[in-house]
Amino acid sequence: MEKLSSALLEDAVDQFARLPGIGKKSALRMVLHLLKQPVEDVEKFGNSLIRVRNDIHYCSICHNISDSEICPICSDPRRDGTTLCVVENIQDVMSMENTQQYHGLYHVLGGVISPMDGIGPTALNIDSLKTRATSDNIKEVILALSPTIEGDTTSFYIYKKLADTNIKITSLARGVAVGDSLQYADEVTLGRSLLNRVPFTTQE
Repeated sequence: MEKLSSALLEDAVDQFARLPGIGKKSALRMVLHLLKQPVEDVEKFGNSLIRVRNDIHYCSICHNISDSEICPICSDPRRDGTTLCVVENIQDVMSMENTQQYHGLYHVLGGVISPMDGIGPTALNIDSLKTRATSDNIKEVILALSPTIEGDTTSFYIYKKLADTNIKITSLARGVAVGDSLQYADEVTLGRSLLNRVPFTTQE
């Protein structure tokens, strides 16, 4: 893209282009769109981004995003406190909630084991998962990780960590295609995979 006539405009475009999936041309369209909006709307937009960065917390129990120290899911007495669904990231919590088929609690790992990327078990929320699973009234842990090599490796690692407990360990049925990311599965497929979950040890 050619150099812009305004240094301020170019800086704004550069900032938008740092977002995932946003190229310079798309960034320019966004900035030009904002220039056409009322000043108060743009200020509201900017302030919302600042508040997201400064004021959003990670739940001290499940590591989901929250406006307070404990997220609404963990603090909801109507949720099934005996079932714990282990997911890779926050987007997966949203995907599972959209199925409206799960009413238990969550535990967000913050990623999956990936030696190629330098991510080992200690970089994830696995120790807190075992502590939580063994200290709370958890009867079932659902391993709802994406069916990738990294996801399967992480699931097996967690399974071994919990092998000395009496907790039932299950995983999603293979309705989600191997290699797919959980967040991109449609709600019906994901919901069926959840309802038809099976003991982890039966998975190939």
